[in-house]
Amino acid sequence: MEIEAQQPRCLSSQPSPPVQIAVYQVSSDSLSLRWDPPAGEVESYVVTCCTEGEIVQETTTDTNNLSLSGLSPGESYSLQVSAQLRNGRKSKPAVTSAHTKTNLESLLEDLGLEQHYKEKLSLSTILQIEEKTITDNTAKCNSDLPGYFLKKLMMVNVTARNVKCPSASESNFGDPLLDLDNLIKSRTSADTLNPLDIITALFLCSDGFVQQEMALKMSMCQFSVPLLLPDCDTKQCTLMLWALRDIVKKHRPQSLSESKGFIEDRVVVSELPMISFVRLGECSLSKSEILNKLLSNSQQYHDTFVHSNMECGDSPRRISNGLAEISWYLPCGNKNMDIFSEPVAVANLRGDIASFETQFSFLCQTSAAVFVFFDSLNSDYELLMNQQHKAEIFLVGNHQSNCFSMDGLKKVANKLSLTNNNILLKSKNMNDADFIKNLRRTVSNVVENSNMKMGIEQMADIAHELGIWVDEDCQECQTAKNNADAITAETQDILKYKDAQLPLQGQIWKELSRLEKEEFRLRKAGSENIEKYKSDLQIEKEKLRKKQNSHDMSTAMTCFIQAISSPGTERSYFLKWLRMNLDNLSREKLSDLREQYKKKNQHSENKEEIKEIDRQLSNSSLGTEHFFREMGQIYEASLSLPEDNPSRQQLQHLPKLCAGLLLDGFPLELVDGDASNIPLRWVSDVLSQLNDLVSPKNKILVVTVLGVQSTGKSTLLNTMFGVQFAVSSGRCTRGAFMLLIRVNDDVKNILKCDYMMIIDTEGLKSPELAQLDNSYEHDNELATLVVGLSDITIINIAMENSTEMKDILQIVVHAFLRMKEVGKKPKCQFVHQNVSDVSAHDKNLRDRKLLLQQLNEMTQAAAKMEKREENKSFTDVMEYSPDTGNWYVPGLWNGNPPMAPVNAGYSEAVYELKKNVVQMLGSCESSANNILEFTEWVKSLWNAVKHENFIFSFRNSLVADAYMRLCTEFNKWEWEFKKEMYTWVTAAETRISNFGTVARKSETSNMSDFLTSLKSEACVVLSKWETKILENLAKYFKQTEGHVYLVEAYREDFANSAKSLRREMEKSVINQLTTTADFREGMTKLDRIKEKHTKQLEERVHGLIEECRKKQVRMTDKELDEEFDQMWNKTLNELSPFEQKATDVIANVSYYLRTNLSQRGSHFCDLLSQKSLQECGLEPFTYTVEGFFKQCKHKLTKLLQIKDCVAALQNIADHIITDCTQIMTEKMERKNNYHDTYIQEILRTIDERLQNNQNVKTGIKFEVYLKQHICGFAARQFQKMHEDFLRDNDPYRCLNQNKEKFRAGFKDVFHERDQCQKKAEEFTQRCLRSAVEDFVNRSLGPDIIGEMLTSEQFNTRMFLQYSILLDLLSKHDFKNYLSYICSYEEYVKKWIFEQIVDRFSNHSKTFEFEDRHVLSSINSINNAINKAKTEKSGNLKTFVEHFCQELGDKLVISQDALGAFLILNNADQEQFAHWLSECVKDMAQTLRKQFKETTIQMKLKALHVNPQNELFTRLIGCGQQCPFCKAPCEAGGKEHAEHWTSLHRPEGLGKYRSHSSKKLVTGICSSRVISDRYFHCYATKYASYPYKRYKDIFPDWKIPPDASLQASDYWKYIMATFNREFAKKYNAEPADVPETWKNITCKQAEASLKESFNIK
Repeated sequence: MEIEAQQPRCLSSQPSPPVQIAVYQVSSDSLSLRWDPPAGEVESYVVTCCTEGEIVQETTTDTNNLSLSGLSPGESYSLQVSAQLRNGRKSKPAVTSAHTKTNLESLLEDLGLEQHYKEKLSLSTILQIEEKTITDNTAKCNSDLPGYFLKKLMMVNVTARNVKCPSASESNFGDPLLDLDNLIKSRTSADTLNPLDIITALFLCSDGFVQQEMALKMSMCQFSVPLLLPDCDTKQCTLMLWALRDIVKKHRPQSLSESKGFIEDRVVVSELPMISFVRLGECSLSKSEILNKLLSNSQQYHDTFVHSNMECGDSPRRISNGLAEISWYLPCGNKNMDIFSEPVAVANLRGDIASFETQFSFLCQTSAAVFVFFDSLNSDYELLMNQQHKAEIFLVGNHQSNCFSMDGLKKVANKLSLTNNNILLKSKNMNDADFIKNLRRTVSNVVENSNMKMGIEQMADIAHELGIWVDEDCQECQTAKNNADAITAETQDILKYKDAQLPLQGQIWKELSRLEKEEFRLRKAGSENIEKYKSDLQIEKEKLRKKQNSHDMSTAMTCFIQAISSPGTERSYFLKWLRMNLDNLSREKLSDLREQYKKKNQHSENKEEIKEIDRQLSNSSLGTEHFFREMGQIYEASLSLPEDNPSRQQLQHLPKLCAGLLLDGFPLELVDGDASNIPLRWVSDVLSQLNDLVSPKNKILVVTVLGVQSTGKSTLLNTMFGVQFAVSSGRCTRGAFMLLIRVNDDVKNILKCDYMMIIDTEGLKSPELAQLDNSYEHDNELATLVVGLSDITIINIAMENSTEMKDILQIVVHAFLRMKEVGKKPKCQFVHQNVSDVSAHDKNLRDRKLLLQQLNEMTQAAAKMEKREENKSFTDVMEYSPDTGNWYVPGLWNGNPPMAPVNAGYSEAVYELKKNVVQMLGSCESSANNILEFTEWVKSLWNAVKHENFIFSFRNSLVADAYMRLCTEFNKWEWEFKKEMYTWVTAAETRISNFGTVARKSETSNMSDFLTSLKSEACVVLSKWETKILENLAKYFKQTEGHVYLVEAYREDFANSAKSLRREMEKSVINQLTTTADFREGMTKLDRIKEKHTKQLEERVHGLIEECRKKQVRMTDKELDEEFDQMWNKTLNELSPFEQKATDVIANVSYYLRTNLSQRGSHFCDLLSQKSLQECGLEPFTYTVEGFFKQCKHKLTKLLQIKDCVAALQNIADHIITDCTQIMTEKMERKNNYHDTYIQEILRTIDERLQNNQNVKTGIKFEVYLKQHICGFAARQFQKMHEDFLRDNDPYRCLNQNKEKFRAGFKDVFHERDQCQKKAEEFTQRCLRSAVEDFVNRSLGPDIIGEMLTSEQFNTRMFLQYSILLDLLSKHDFKNYLSYICSYEEYVKKWIFEQIVDRFSNHSKTFEFEDRHVLSSINSINNAINKAKTEKSGNLKTFVEHFCQELGDKLVISQDALGAFLILNNADQEQFAHWLSECVKDMAQTLRKQFKETTIQMKLKALHVNPQNELFTRLIGCGQQCPFCKAPCEAGGKEHAEHWTSLHRPEGLGKYRSHSSKKLVTGICSSRVISDRYFHCYATKYASYPYKRYKDIFPDWKIPPDASLQASDYWKYIMATFNREFAKKYNAEPADVPETWKNITCKQAEASLKESFNIK
C-alpha cells in the first residue's frame, strides 16, 4: 500500500519541499520511499526516520527514492524528506508516516494468509478438489507452502512438514563448472520458513474445525500438536482444548498385557502425567531432537518435534516462539519394546521461558515434572523460584558447552533444594545414547511415582487463572456443548435410551422395511389373492405409520432438531460435540460388553447369555446417524398425514436442514445399516432440497469404496479426500454414508462437475451379519446399489484370505454385471492393501492373472444366476485391464502402533490412486449426473434391489427419459425420410402418369426403360436416407449429454429399424411405381384409340363444315344440328370396333392366394382345394370348433379360466377382416383399375396380423378359411371395380360424352366465332383445375401428418398411450373404456381421427397448407404460359403441348380433357394465352373459396396419403400386445428385440374370470410375474407354468414389476369404478376388489399414469 504525504503550504521565498511523497513495500523491518523532485536545482535529499520523537535513522541520498531497513516490527515511524539545493539552501521537510508490519502480519503476507487471519479457513475450502490437490507441482513461492502442507497433511503424509521453495543453489545443481566460492555460498537459514511458523500461522488462520482436523491428522503422523498457541502480535496465547478434543488414542499398559485388553480414550479427558521440556536462555543441546530420541526406540526413530537438524528446522522462528506443543507416549504392552510402561504426555515449549513466563507458569502448574534445558544459569534463574509450581523441576545442562558454569549450577540447585536426581548433565565423555538413557530413566521414574495426573480438559481452569484463552470458551461452542450434553446427559443404558428417545427407528422401522420388501417379493403370499395380499400389506404399513405418528416427538429429538436449526458455526459445533459425546458413551458400553463377552466365552455352556451379549454388542452403537435416522422417520411418518395437517406442515423444513448439513460437508446416511433399507422419500427430499440450494451448479460424480469389513475402507477414503468417515474402535460403518466435496473452478473443466459425492459402505461379509440367513442377499443389495450409483468403484481387497476374497469378488462382479445389463458403465479400481515391496507391481503379475481368472469365473457364475450367459469374462462386463486396474498400497502404519506414524508409502500410494481416480473421472464418456438424476438412480436402483430379480425388475426414469428422447429423435428422422419419399413418389408418379402424353419429358419412349431408371433413382434416394439415419444414430450416441449411454443396448434395435424402414419403403415405392406404370400402359392403348377416333370425327366435322359452306345458304342451328347428328351416327358406325376384354380378377386372386399358402406346405393347398373362391366371403365369417377332441378342449379352456378359444379366434378374425375391408375401400374410392399388388397387400396384412397374435394358436384351418373368406369377398369387389373402370373408359362412351363439345365446336367454326376466352375457360376448368386439385390432395396428407407430429402426444408410442389413457380418464365413460380394451386398434384409429379433426377444425392450418400448394401450382402454370409464349409456334396445339411439357413434372393433365379441349379449336395463340392467365387467376380464387368451405372430414377422404392410417401405423409400432393383459407394446422402432409396455392392467378387464366363482380376477401380470403363481394358455398347452418363468414361453416380452406400488393405480381405479359394468358386459360376476383400490381417487389415478409413463 502506498501512503501519500500531505504537503505543508510554504512561502514563495523558501525552496519548495519534495512533493508526492509515498511509502511502499512495507515489511516488518523495512520500507521504501519515493517522491517527486521540487522546483529548482536539487543537490541531495535528507531523509529522517523518527519514532516517538527520537531519530532512528538519518540518510542523505541524491536520488528521489530510498529504502530503510533495520526497523522494528509493528512500530509507527515519522518520515521527513528535505531538499538540499545547490545554493546551500534547505527546504522544509515533506512529512508522512508509516507503520511497519508486525512479524505476524509480515509472515501471513509471505504465506498468502493475511485475509484468513479474520476470515478463517474452513474445512469446505481446504477439502475441495482443486488443481494443486491432484498435481505434483512443487511450491514456487512462500504463498504456496500452506496449501502444500495442508494437501499432504490431509492425506496424513508424514513428509507434510518438509515443504519449502527450491533455492537458487538447488536449481543450479549439476553445474559442470568448478566454482568453489559458489559452493560455500550455501542457503542461509533466513531464506526459508520454519515449519513451526507455517503450522502456527495455519492454526491462527483456521476455524475450530480445521484446527481440530489438522491436530487429528498431525497426531496420526505422530507430529506434536499445539497445546498453547501464541499470537505474537497480541502476546496472548490460547489453550487448544477444542483442537485436541477429537484425538482418540489406544494403548495397552503393562497391567493389561496378559489379558490383551486395551484402553481407548480421548486425550483431552485422559488423566496422564505430563512432562514438560523448556529452555532457559541459550542452550547448545537441541531440546526437540533429544525429545524425539527420548520417545523413539532404537528400531523406530521418528521426528515428533521439529528440530534444527530437520529440513528448514534451523530457519529462524518468526511467530512460533511461545508455542507449547504436546505429544504422547503410549505403551503397547510389550516390555521389550515399551520405553515407558505407562502412558505419558510430553510438552515442549518453544523459545526462552524468560520471554514466555505465562506459558512456563502454565506448564509448571499442569505438569508432573518440568525439565529445564540450559547452558548458563544467570539472573534469569529466579524465574525458576518465583513459580507457585506443583511440578518437580529438573535441570538439564550441557557440560560440554563453553558457557557452562558449575558454580552457577550449584548455586541454583541449592536455592531450589535439588538433589542429584533432579540434575542431568551431558558430561564431556558422554555420547547421545547414554545421555538419552539417563533422561529416560529419570522420566520413567517420574511417571511411575508421580501422583500429578491431569487431563487437558482440567487444564482449562488453570489457563483461565493465568489469563490464557481457551478455544472452547467462545459462545457458539459453549451453547452447542450445553445442547449436546442435554441430549446425552440421561444416557445410562443405550438400548433403553434408543427405545425411549428414538422409538420410530426401532422395531417399527424394521417391520416397515420387511413389509416393503415383501410387497416387492411376495414370498409369503401363499395361495392368497395377490392383489388382496398386496392391499393387506399396504394396510399394515399404514397402521405402522399411524403407530409412528402416535408417538410424540421425544425430548432428545426436540433438542436435536432445535440445535441443528441454529446458525452455521453453532450447528457444526453441536454436531461435533454430540458425535464425540456419543462416541464416548458407545466406547464405554462396548468396552464393558467386550469384557463380559470374554468372561462368558470361557464357559461355553452360557450360549444364550453369549448370544444376548452379542446382540447388545450389535445394538450398543449410538451415533449422530441414529438421530438423523429418527428425523427421517419422523418426516416420512408425517407424509402419511393429510397435507393440511399442522404436524405435517411443521416438519416440512427438515429435509432442507439436512441438505444444508450435507452441503457443509457432514456425512448423511444413505442406507440404514440396521434395517437394511433406504428411507427413500426422506433421502430424495433431502437431495431435492440440496439441488435447490446449489442449482444450477448441481452436477456430481460419485466415488465409492467396497470391501471386507475392517480392511480400512473408511481410512482409505479419509486419506484420499481428507474427510472424516467414522473409523473409531468398535464403530464399523453400518449401511452406507454419502458426503459431498466441492470441486474448485480450476478442476471443473476437467471433471465437468461441481461436486464429488463420496460413498462409504459397511464391510461386506461382516461378522455381525454373518449369523443372519440373508447376509449374502444384504451384501448383494448394498453392492448393487453403490456400484450403480458410482462413477468409479474402489474395491478394497486383501490377498491373505482367498476364500473371503472369492466371496467379495462374487458380490462385486454380480453388481457390475447388473449395471451393464441396465445400461450403466461404472469403472472400477482394485486396491490391494498391505503390499509394501517396491517391486510389488511386477511380483504380483501372477496374482493379477489369478485375480482376472477368478473375476472371469465369478462373471460366468453371476451371468448364470442372472440368465445373461453371453457374458463369459469380466471384460465382457466392463472395461478392465489387469495392469491399470490394480493398485498396491503398503500398510497404514510404519511400525508398531500405538506409537507408529502413518506410513509415508501408504499416503503416497493413496495419493497416486486419487490422481488416477480423478483422471478416470475426467475421461468419462458420459456427462455427470445432476443431483436430481442421482436421486432418480437411488430410487430406481433400490426399488430394483428390493426385488429378487434385479435386472428383470429394474426401472429407471432416467433410462426411460433417455429412451423417450431417442425414440423422439428416431421418429423425427423416420418422418423426414418418409416425407422425402412421399414427395419423391408424388413427382415420380406424375412423370409416369404423363408418360406417353404431350406432357412427357422423358427421352425414352419405352415405359419399361423409364420405370427401370425411376427404380434406380428411387434406390439411390432410399440409400441416401438410410445412410443419413444411420449416421444420425451414430452421431446421437457419440454425444455426452442426455445420458445416451443408458440406452446403448437399444442402438442395434434402432439401426435394424432404420434398415427395416428402408426395406419397407423400397417395397412400397417399387409397388407404387409399378402399379402407376401398369395403369399408364393400359391407358396408353385406350388413349391411342380415343385419339384415333377423335381425329376421324374431327376430319368428318371439318368435311361437314365445308359442305355446309358450299351450299351458300344461311343455315339455322336446327339444320346444323340435323346435319351434325347425321354425320355423327354415320361416322360412329364406320369406326373400327374395339372391345376391351375384362380380366378374370377372381382367377388372379386365387393364384396369389395359392402362391401365398403353398409356401406353408401341401396340407394348406389341400384345404384350399376343398372350396372354390367364388363360394367364399358370401356370408359373415364365423369360426366354429369341429371334432370331438376340439370340443373337449373347448370345454377345458372354460374350466381353466382362459379366454374362450373360439371367441379369441373370432375376435382376431373380425379385426383382420376390418383392416382388410378398409384397404379395399380405400382402393375402390380411387376408381382406378384393379392391380395384382392390391391382393398381395391384403395377403401381407393378414400374415402380419396373424404373426402379431402368435400367443393364440390359430391353426391351419383357421388361417386357410380366413384367407379364403377375405380373398373371396375382395375378388368380387375388385372384379366389379375393374369392370366399372373398363366401362368408364370405353372409347365409344368417351366419344359420346364429347358429342356436345364436337357439336359446339362445329357451330363455332362454321360461324367463325372467336373461341379464345371460351377455350381458355374450358382448358382451365377441365384440364388445370382437376390437376391442381389432384396436386393439393397428393401433397396435403404429409403436411397434416407433419403438423400432427409437432404435438407431443404423437412424438412416441409411450406418449400416445399416455394421452389416450388420460383422455379416457377425463371422459370417465365406461363405453369408451370397453371399446379401448376390446377393440384397441379400432379405438386408437378413431381417437387419432378425432384428434386430426379437432386440430384442423378451424380450417386455418389446412388452408395455409392448401394455399401454399395452390400458389405453387399457379406459379408453375404462369411460368409455363410465359415459357410457351416464347416458343414461336403460331399453332395453338403446339402452344398447349409446350405448356403441358413445362408442367409435366408437377401436374397430371387429364388426356381425355385435353383431347376434348383440342377438338375443333381455332383460337388465336396470343389471345388464348392472355385469357388463360386471367382464367388461372379466377381458378385460384375459386379453389381457395372451395377449400375454405370444405370440411376437414371431406378433405381427409380425398387425400392420397391418409394421415389417420400413417399416424396409426407409425404409433402402433409392432402391434404386439401383452400375452396376459393385452396392453399394447410401446417399444420404439419396429425391429426391437423385446416388447414391453409401461402400464399393465388387471386381467379381469380382459375378460379373465375365476372358473369356480365366475368372478372377474383382479390379478395384474406385473405383480404375478414376481409371485409363485401359475398360468395356463395355448402356448403352455394348458399345463400350469410359473409366472416367474414366463420368459420361457414368451421370450420376446419383458414384463417388469411396477415401478412402484402406486404405478398401477390407474387401472385399479378403473376396475374399482366400473367393476359391475365390466362384469355385466362380460357375463361374469363382479370382482372382489381389494379395499385399497376403492380408496384410490381420480387424482391419484392420474398421478400413477404420469409415474408409469415418466411424465414430469
